[in-house]
Amino acid sequence: MGQKIIRFSDLTGRHAEDEDQLVRVVVRAHPELADGPVAIEALAGELAEVRGLALDLVTIELHRPDEEEPETVVMTAEAFDRLATVTPMAEVLRGAERVAARAVPVQAPAAGAGRERVNYASTEHAGRPHKGRTTDAEKQIVRQHLDEINERLAAEGVRTVDLANPEHVARYGLEELAAERGVTLG
Repeated sequence: MGQKIIRFSDLTGRHAEDEDQLVRVVVRAHPELADGPVAIEALAGELAEVRGLALDLVTIELHRPDEEEPETVVMTAEAFDRLATVTPMAEVLRGAERVAARAVPVQAPAAGAGRERVNYASTEHAGRPHKGRTTDAEKQIVRQHLDEINERLAAEGVRTVDLANPEHVARYGLEELAAERGVTLG
């Protein structure tokens, strides 16, 4: 008795006629990924436009004197280039100090390895910008303690949760609070 394995695209559900049609796609960063990279499969034809959709991105590290760890920020090259207002960014970069390249891990660290996970569902960390999903518990803490959290964030030099910012209101479910305080979303 034989077996037949049917493979399909995780993106569209279409069947692969031949195993050579499938491309392994490793997703290393996505707002919905909280536990590290994942692998999916897609038909090669489904990925034909990927290179054309790619963005020119810049990754920078902000080494603030009051923070132990640098903050990593990813933005479009166009937005980054606009930060240089006196001299073109290309010229700024040519004259910049060289630093040693940091090794980028190929795989996510094993559970329990490296830094301790931050509990954003506590008043100590809630509202702080972070990658990944905002849990219902964090949303509730932010809603119940918004003023206290904003005082802490301001004291840390971190952006505060702004009731006039539609992204913040949506992220933390602050629609009712914004309405109660008469804040118009901008």
